[in-house]
Amino acid sequence: MVATLLSAEPSVIENVPDIEDVEIVSQMIEALGGTVTKEDKKLTIQTPEITLPRDEDLLIYGKRSRIPPLFCGPMLARTKKATIPMPGGCNIGNRPINFHIEALKALGAQIEEQPESYHLTVKESLKGAKIELPYPSVGSTEQVLLSSVLADGVTELTNAAVEPEIIDLIAVLQKMGAIIAVDTDRVITITGVKKLGGYTHQPIPDRLEAASWACAAALTNGRIFVRGANQLHMMTFLNSYRQIGGGFDITDDGITFYRENHELHSISLETDVYPGFSTDYQQPFVVVLTQAKGTSVIHETVYEERFGYVDSLNKMGAQIQLYNNCLGGRECRYAGTSYLHSASITGPTKLHGANITVPDLRAGFSYVIAALAAVGESEIDNFSLLSRGYENLVEKLRSLGAEIQEI
Repeated sequence: MVATLLSAEPSVIENVPDIEDVEIVSQMIEALGGTVTKEDKKLTIQTPEITLPRDEDLLIYGKRSRIPPLFCGPMLARTKKATIPMPGGCNIGNRPINFHIEALKALGAQIEEQPESYHLTVKESLKGAKIELPYPSVGSTEQVLLSSVLADGVTELTNAAVEPEIIDLIAVLQKMGAIIAVDTDRVITITGVKKLGGYTHQPIPDRLEAASWACAAALTNGRIFVRGANQLHMMTFLNSYRQIGGGFDITDDGITFYRENHELHSISLETDVYPGFSTDYQQPFVVVLTQAKGTSVIHETVYEERFGYVDSLNKMGAQIQLYNNCLGGRECRYAGTSYLHSASITGPTKLHGANITVPDLRAGFSYVIAALAAVGESEIDNFSLLSRGYENLVEKLRSLGAEIQEI
C-alpha cells in the first residue's frame, strides 16, 4: 500500500484482508491526498499529487501503527519533505527507528528530530549509497527499498532482511518499473530510476496467521484447514511443528494442521530472522508446548521483551520460567543483559480459565487458544487489538466450534 505512493498512477491490490492496519494505512494515504477505493477484497489506490498533512494528524496514526516511518521514501521523492511520527504498534520490546534514520541519512536526507516526530528534507533527490544494516530488520529493509528506487544512482544494501514479505515487496516494485537485484549473503542492489508506474498484485498469504491456526489445532487436538497456506514460506515452522507431534497435509489449496499423535513432545529452538524460526511463531508455539511432555527451551533472539505475555499463562496454570542468559546454541545480542529472553516450558500442565489482558497481537492470539484449551471460562480484555492482524477472528473461531461471547 505504501509503495503505491511512489507513482501518480493507480494501483490495484487484490485479496486484501479486512484488518485494522489496512484501515490505518488507507487513512494515511487519504491524508496525503490519495484515494483508496475498496470493492469486496480489492483496493484501488491512486495519489496523483502528495499533499503534506498537519503534523498532529500524522501523530495520531503513529501511535496506532509502526507503518508511518515507511512513508518517508515516497514523500521525499515526490515532495522533498516528510514528517513521520515516532512509531507505535505492539509493545514487545525496544523497537527504535534509528536504523531507518541512519539509512535515510546515508541516502542524503536532512533530518530534524522533534519530541514526537522527525522532519526530513532533501534538496534535489535522494542519492544512492552503500548501506549496511546492524541487524537484518524487516522494517529497515523495506525503508531502504522504498527510499532508493527513485534515488539517483545505485544503492547497495548489505545485511538485509530476506523474509518472503520482502521478496513480495520487491516483486511489486519490479512491476512498477524498479531495478532490484537480490544477491547472496543478504545483499540487495537497487538501481534508481526516474519514474515508476502503477501495479496490480495479489500479496502472498500470511504465513504468521497460518502458523497461529496450526498452533490452535495442535493445542486443542483439533483439525484446521488453512486455505492458501504456503509450504515454502513455512518450512522452518513446519519442521518444528512436526518435531513436537504436529501433523500436516499439504495440497495445492493450502495446508491441513492437526495433532499427529495423542502426546506432544518437548523441543529446544531459537527464534531468528528468516529463514529461521520467526519470532511471531514463538508465542502461540509456546502455548502448545505447555501441553508437551517434558521441558522445552526457547531462546528469543529478535525482541528482548517478547516474553512479556508469560505471566498470564502461568496464571492459567502453565509452568514457564524465564532467564536472562542465552539458552541456545549461540549467544545473541542480548547476552550479558538483564533482558529475560530465554524460557523453559515444563508440561503437560492443566490450564484453567482466568481474566487476562492482551498485550500485543501474537500474545493475544496465544491467550485465545490457551483459553480454548483451558478448563472453565476466561475473560480476555483488550481483545480488539487482535483486529490489527486477524480478519474476522471471532467468526472464524466460532466456525471451528469455539464458544465466545463478546461483552
